[in-house]
Amino acid sequence: MGFSLFYLRGVAPRTITTVDIYQGIVPFVLLQLLAVAIVFIWPQIVLWLPRQMYG
Repeated sequence: MGFSLFYLRGVAPRTITTVDIYQGIVPFVLLQLLAVAIVFIWPQIVLWLPRQMYG
């Protein structure tokens, strides 16, 4: 993700600051952390399909 942020900094107009870019990714990062927490709490969510396929 870090390389993508630096690339975006290079192609973004000069009016958009690096801080603006970092603030823009905060919701995405929070959603990823939420997804990891959900899988950690309820691992059967991700284990359901392999169990259906392989028994």
